[in-house]
Amino acid sequence: MTYTGDVTTGGPTDVRELPDLTITKVSVGPMDNNAYLLRCRSTGEQLLIDAANEAPRLLELAGTGGLATVVTTHRHMDHWVALEETVADTGARSVAHVDDAEGLPIPSDTVTDGETVRVGDCALEVIHLVGHTPGSIALLYRDPTGEPHLFTGDSLFPGGVGNTHQDAAAFASLIDDVEHKLFDRLPDGTWVYPGHGRDTTLGAERPALPDWRARGW
Repeated sequence: MTYTGDVTTGGPTDVRELPDLTITKVSVGPMDNNAYLLRCRSTGEQLLIDAANEAPRLLELAGTGGLATVVTTHRHMDHWVALEETVADTGARSVAHVDDAEGLPIPSDTVTDGETVRVGDCALEVIHLVGHTPGSIALLYRDPTGEPHLFTGDSLFPGGVGNTHQDAAAFASLIDDVEHKLFDRLPDGTWVYPGHGRDTTLGAERPALPDWRARGW
């Protein structure tokens, strides 16, 4: 079946098979958080983006393959409720941006803008997007056979950037980072996997960038 990215809490996962990477999307918890399990198809190594909630379900999703790494996109609690249990059960390495790591419930390895996190033979580029939190990150996978795939946490959604709580400076920082680090660098076909709700593409959102700036959120 064709991947759509449309998932609901308590509902089935959606799976995308790329030549080198399998992406499984699941919605967990009362805030409809998305978690993404990435599996390198050549090595079987697995990485989880946001152990947001429902640790038993995430562990079942990982299965006997276990987890090598859990990356937390930012420090807000709804994105790490299941982190401690998931790491304790699997022995996975916890990773977050250096500016948000202290907000997590367990010690975590830190990354900064431009560094790489690997899942088997596949590389994920860390992109620092300041505004939703000081250490929010996106993870970019450049599929060698197709369009890029971008996991944006709560920094970019269909219809706008993440919540900056009416802080004008935080909004200016986030919209600048999203425009210059994402839209200016990546093609319209880039698939966007957000921290909540439905997926989108950069091409679908690009025409609205001036409107987002004008409205201030």
